[in-house]
Amino acid sequence: MSGNLDGKTALVTGGGSGIGRATALAFAREGARVAIVDYVPEGGNQTLNMIKEIGDGRFFKADVSKPDEVRRAVEQTVEAYGRLDCSFNNAGIEGSGARDNPWDQENWHRVIAINLTGVFLSMQYEIEHMLKHGGGAIVNTSSILGLVGMGGAFAYTAAKHGVAGLTKSAALLYAQSGIRVNAICPGFIRTPMVERSIGSGTEFEQHIVKHLQPIGRLGRPEEIAEAVVWLCSPAASLVTGITMPVDGGCIAQ
Repeated sequence: MSGNLDGKTALVTGGGSGIGRATALAFAREGARVAIVDYVPEGGNQTLNMIKEIGDGRFFKADVSKPDEVRRAVEQTVEAYGRLDCSFNNAGIEGSGARDNPWDQENWHRVIAINLTGVFLSMQYEIEHMLKHGGGAIVNTSSILGLVGMGGAFAYTAAKHGVAGLTKSAALLYAQSGIRVNAICPGFIRTPMVERSIGSGTEFEQHIVKHLQPIGRLGRPEEIAEAVVWLCSPAASLVTGITMPVDGGCIAQ
């Protein structure tokens, strides 16, 4: 443990699996007390048990698309630890993909509600508490599809572009209030969500690795976690309002 976040409190939405779990563990490794927020108790509690082997954590169940549940999860975090210093707003779903019906209105509303409105609500309540304690650092999960388009993936692409814009606007508004707001833009990372979309060991995965991943492989959740922890650390004290690709060179092509 290097202790870059000793004594800090970090909140992670979507912390029950994938990138969220890896980042919650990375926060704990760096000395932070970690609040895991997830809609699925099984995954959230599994992450909590892993954190307890190296540090201090709590799990709070919440649906990030519901204002009252998000507000309560943030309040529970502050009640438990006295403050909130870092947050990683990562909860998200893939929705139905480009090869399905891109005009599916139910899918549109669900993806926007979780992937975009969920980030908006999380920031609203997090910033309220950060302002009371002199500032903090927020990282939102956008995507490479927050920087480029993908034919047919209307809802997911719109939501992730929205996260990128929301991040920049909030960074500007709170730049002089001690709150830094940034976004990461993961590429193809080996998570349960990505594996549901492309499979594991399939021809589709091989195609992606060959044509879309200059680095020659899918990324690992832990690699995204390292970027998030850095953005929340004092080492990134001058960094705010960026949308950082962490994608093995995908969008550089």
